[in-house]
Amino acid sequence: MTILQIISLLITFTALLSYVNHRWVGLPTTIGVMFLGILFSLLLLLSEQLGFGTAGHAKDILGQVDFDETLMQGMLSFLLFAGALHVDLSELAKNKWIIGALATFGVLLSTLLVGFSTWHALGFLGIELPLVFCLLFGALISPTDPIAVLSILKSAGASRSLEIKITGESLFNDGVGIVVFIIVSSVAFAHMEPTLASVSLLFVEEAVGGALLGAALGWLGCQMLGKIDEYKVEVLLTLALVMGGYSFANLIHVSGPIAVVVAGLIIGNHGRINTMSERTRRHLDAFWELVDEILNAVLFVLIGLEILLIPFHLQTVGAGFLAILLVLCARFISVSLPVLALQRRREFSPHAIKILTWGGLRGGISIALALSLPPGGEREIILTITYIIVMFSILAQGLTMGKLIQWTQQRGG
Repeated sequence: MTILQIISLLITFTALLSYVNHRWVGLPTTIGVMFLGILFSLLLLLSEQLGFGTAGHAKDILGQVDFDETLMQGMLSFLLFAGALHVDLSELAKNKWIIGALATFGVLLSTLLVGFSTWHALGFLGIELPLVFCLLFGALISPTDPIAVLSILKSAGASRSLEIKITGESLFNDGVGIVVFIIVSSVAFAHMEPTLASVSLLFVEEAVGGALLGAALGWLGCQMLGKIDEYKVEVLLTLALVMGGYSFANLIHVSGPIAVVVAGLIIGNHGRINTMSERTRRHLDAFWELVDEILNAVLFVLIGLEILLIPFHLQTVGAGFLAILLVLCARFISVSLPVLALQRRREFSPHAIKILTWGGLRGGISIALALSLPPGGEREIILTITYIIVMFSILAQGLTMGKLIQWTQQRGG
């Protein structure tokens, strides 16, 4: 099949699942289409066991879609920019210490906790996975996924203060998590000597370099937007900024996710107030909201269909369910320490740690990073465990997030 045919088939299938979900199922769109995608995949696998060859054809088509490339080099830049575009920079600044601590210290601590605990747990289960691969797993599963988080928060009913903390953390910690993943990958595959100086330099180049590039892109975008008042050209400029800026970041080896988030924050705040007319703001918001909704739906359908390509074995499935508990415990610890440390400076709601822990959803980015690993037994183990955690995160945590928030509000949270 050609690329156009695959895209057409995927969009059509996503539209049908969205219709079915909206008409009969009634789940939030992203969760609903993913759930239906999983059911469809399981029916195909069942039909294969009964002697029909439909699953094989579906696997062949899905195998032509490079999930890692599609998300990390395609969808991610648009989704991050769309999410950052509507974040209030002044509110983000008020919570900069907790957001910064969760996005950096929290990710690093969680990576170590998940890595070492998984290494011991897998050894107990008789699964041999080198420590460096366990740390790779810790790096790819520790960041919360902004795509999953932002889509769920829209209907969860969280307080504005708590929402900005979760949103801000998710927008930045995926960039930090990807940088940590790159560093551990470089060590695992002997691309870099693991010295403190080399690791620190790579982290600064990727993270700080990405932030600086994003600031420059945001400033340049504001300057250009301020010179004209034609919404069609201005929307096109933001599209070019996202696509060109993300590609340029990859070219010069700085963090593309961090760059587009920073650019989106600047355009969405300074640019929105000082350089755009009301008509431009209205059309710009409508355009990026539509892009966000469409790409989110397509992404979650892809996540649901990926079950066709995941190698499930009884031992690794058991390890996956055990890893859910390990990842949640690591999340609880990596959230609790920054919150408790900053309680003297800022007041937190009594149930902030519970909500931040349960609201740390994992999504497509974790699966994409697992798929980016070189083929081999280690990749299969990590991919299976990662997929199980992502499914639990989106279906269990995502569907109960609103109820948890309501419960905490009833108890003065």
